Amino acid sequence: MPQLQLLPGSISAILADAAETKTLTKSDRYGLLAAILDDTIEDDERRAIDRILRSVHRGRLSIA
Repeated sequence: MPQLQLLPGSISAILADAAETKTLTKSDRYGLLAAILDDTIEDDERRAIDRILRSVHRGRLSIA
């Protein structure tokens, strides 16, 4: 299985893009996957991921 590499600042970029467009793209979802699988992400990034997933669950963000 190929290694997923999280780019610096990608979580904040996904959060900002999702807030603007109200959708998560396939590349956003792969970025979130890489972040969730990364054991070294900071607590603030983990909370941002939780906010994104909660927004999807509540229907505030759609999946494109």
